[in-house]
Order: sequence, then structure tokens, then C-alpha cells
Amino acid sequence: MLKSLIAAFVLLLSPVVSGQAPNVVTREATITGTVESIERSSRVLNLRLPGNVVQPLYVDPAVKIFDDLRTADVVTVRYLESVVVRVRPNAPLSELRDSTEEARKANGEVLQQYQITVTLEQIDSQGIFIIYRRADGVKVLRGVADKRLLEGLREGDRIQVTATWEKAVSIERARR
Repeated sequence: MLKSLIAAFVLLLSPVVSGQAPNVVTREATITGTVESIERSSRVLNLRLPGNVVQPLYVDPAVKIFDDLRTADVVTVRYLESVVVRVRPNAPLSELRDSTEEARKANGEVLQQYQITVTLEQIDSQGIFIIYRRADGVKVLRGVADKRLLEGLREGDRIQVTATWEKAVSIERARR
């Protein structure tokens, strides 16, 4: 499932022309789940989502409701996620790599981070989907969430994608 989530973030590709600084797409996302566990000292909230998936989220200290949460509470959490895409012409293709620890050293608010380097094989003329090739040679077709994010990318570009899940910025208890 995590690999499919990362692949989905490839949809959020931001264009980078070689020699330019990378573009970053940051957005808020919302999930609803049941509180599985709470790690108060590290401010990590573990939510159980549909399909028996547990999603850990770092909760910003400004979110005061965190201190009142209990196991089994049903909550809706808004959190930040971002994608950085860099064109890397000579970079070797790579497998999906967990870069969380490196990211935490730079920014303690990072919950999870993954990187992968792929080759952009095809961008459809409508900007609705892309096809990229992974290190294992498999071609992957993905829809594109925002056509503007493909500007500046060309077929054959080698791109490094970094997907980061950051802090929860708000929590609300679900209404019963």
C-alpha cells in the first residue's frame, strides 16, 4: 500500500528544468480514522484507517486537542504533505527508498519520507496521465492530479521524486 501511495505522489510532479531549483508542491490532506495509540512524548498519533491500515502522524504542538485524545476516539486530521521533483539527467534509477531518518535530522517534524528516481517515459497530450519506468524495468501508468505540474517535464527526463508526510495541523473529533 505504501508503494502505491508513493506512486500516487508521482502524480503531483512539479516541473523542474535542468539547472533550475526544484519545485515543491505542498498541500493539506485530510483523513478520518480511529485513534489506535498515542505517543505523547513524541506527539505521534497512530490512526486506524479503513482496510485495517495504521497511519502515524506527528501532531504540531499548537494542536491543543492532542492532549485530550484517547484511544478509540474517531477523529479527522488535517496534515501537510509535499512532493519535490528534481530533474537528474545522469542519476541511476533507484528503488523506493525510505529517507525518513535523514529528513528528520534536517526537520524534526517529518513523519515519513520516501525517494525514488525514475525515467519519465510518456506524458499524454492531454496531461491526464504519465508513464514512468522504475529501476526494475517495470513501466507504471498514473493519472495526473494537476496538469500544470507537468510543465517543463519532457519524455525521457530522469527525475528524483521525494514525497514527505509532515505534521498534523488540526484535529477534530468526529460527530456521533
